[in-house]
Amino acid sequence: MTTRRIHDDEGNAQFVTFSCYRRRRLLDDEDARGIVLATLAEELAKCHGTCCGFVVMPDHVHAILWFPESGRLSPMMQTWKSRSSRQLKRLVRGRFQEYATSIDRKDPFWQSKYYPFSLFSEKKAEEKLDYMHLNPVRAGLVERACDWAWSSARYYEDGTPVGVPLEWIF
Repeated sequence: MTTRRIHDDEGNAQFVTFSCYRRRRLLDDEDARGIVLATLAEELAKCHGTCCGFVVMPDHVHAILWFPESGRLSPMMQTWKSRSSRQLKRLVRGRFQEYATSIDRKDPFWQSKYYPFSLFSEKKAEEKLDYMHLNPVRAGLVERACDWAWSSARYYEDGTPVGVPLEWIF
């Protein structure tokens, strides 16, 4: 079996995507989305990472992340997913007991992998930022990207704080 390697040693920002296990809509709840963002902010502060943008959808997450040192992406992603998973499982079991009984307790919260895409240029970074900001619009959740509270779109539209410190590094 080959080991999957993540290459983040070029110093580029990474557009990352990860999903709930079996694409379950486990992030429909506002508190669940809040856990994902609070954990992101905490983990970035610990490893001196930068978030350029994000969106939390009902069944997946996108973010543009950058680290001043190479090799930080994989450990940060592992910690972000594992810490948020523990909190999210408690939330689902406590608040959505009927739904929780339909899920095997051994099932993970997140799919095991995440998918990074190295951003080599500002043009590509802007393309990915627009793509993720338009996710809630394409899904029919809101009419305008800046109306989705679980995205960095409002910050880029009018400077509204979004719970995660943002910096455009390009």
